[in-house]
Amino acid sequence: MTKDQSGVPGGGAISRRAFMAGAVWLAGSTGLAGLLPRAAYGQGASASANGPLPTIAAPGWVGGYAQSNPAFAYPNPDLSSIPMLGNLDNIPNITRQQKVEWPEFSWLSTPGDSSSRVFQMFAHDISRLGYDDTGRVWSIICPQQGTCSTSVGCLNVEITVTGQRGWVNESTRELAADMTVEGTIWFSPSSHQHPLVRAAWDLFADASLPFPSDKANGIKVTTHKEGSPSEPIFPVRNHQTAAFQSPDFAQHPEAWTVGNVEVEIGPIRQTTHRAVDAFNQKVLDIFNQASGNMLRLGSVLTWNVWFTAPELVDIQEWSDHAEKWRTAIDADHGPSSGPARFVDGTGFEPEVTRAEEFEDFLGMLRALL
Repeated sequence: MTKDQSGVPGGGAISRRAFMAGAVWLAGSTGLAGLLPRAAYGQGASASANGPLPTIAAPGWVGGYAQSNPAFAYPNPDLSSIPMLGNLDNIPNITRQQKVEWPEFSWLSTPGDSSSRVFQMFAHDISRLGYDDTGRVWSIICPQQGTCSTSVGCLNVEITVTGQRGWVNESTRELAADMTVEGTIWFSPSSHQHPLVRAAWDLFADASLPFPSDKANGIKVTTHKEGSPSEPIFPVRNHQTAAFQSPDFAQHPEAWTVGNVEVEIGPIRQTTHRAVDAFNQKVLDIFNQASGNMLRLGSVLTWNVWFTAPELVDIQEWSDHAEKWRTAIDADHGPSSGPARFVDGTGFEPEVTRAEEFEDFLGMLRALL
């Protein structure tokens, strides 16, 4: 294993070759401007892609958990008496579920400018709310999304749930939950053979360093309750967000019910490797430049979660689904994510010049030197 003059593992001739290979590739490429779901991908996957959606609640609802503690009630549910649970810790307790067919995300592409708000539907039928017959929530699976380019392949991003608690009341179509999450970004399979990604990955392998080629080694971005950096727990509540009015294309009146989530983006989670941290930060910077600051430090990410009618749970199917998206080894979400759009429906395009693209990619490679 070689080192550069700064002592960072993985430097030397291999890293210089990676730098030059990336520079040559970039000089002849179409650049980064395509690093968003393309118009060819359409307006997001149709609900009909998975066949008819359930519109009537499955039998077997008992209820009662929402009423088991007066503190749980609206208008200000206090769920602090319920322990925060891991998503995979209590799968055998789950008997019912509501699937999120339409996870509609929104954020400001320009900090502080309300006219810059963009809306984007993440990949459907990944996120689920799992609970028992009384309505106690045992698991929440959050959605993933892809940003793609013909020149660099795809990056996946997931809002990864690290803890949750809450209740569901099917009789009133209400819910209240608390969550802790972190953003996770990784290179999806379609990007693995891209010359730049391949060169960086080989460099990391030579130095025995983890590369964000899968979710397990993904770049982690911390989150917290809006305005409260020391509070990682934030609420999931009834109805659409009251922070802004969603356009018609981001509303789904055919849904069983809707809830909303709001979280502020914190700093990237550091690893124990300086070279890895520098590379990860550069990848995150480029992702934010292309996505309109979705995971920019201080950004507020809001999403309305539109649910289908309650269904019964097959424990094996739930376990398989949870495991599939826990690892997300084969995930490539570009085709199933809707485009980012402004409130009037016009598509969001990153304001990035070719010179800036060139410098950003060189900066990514310099981070490895």
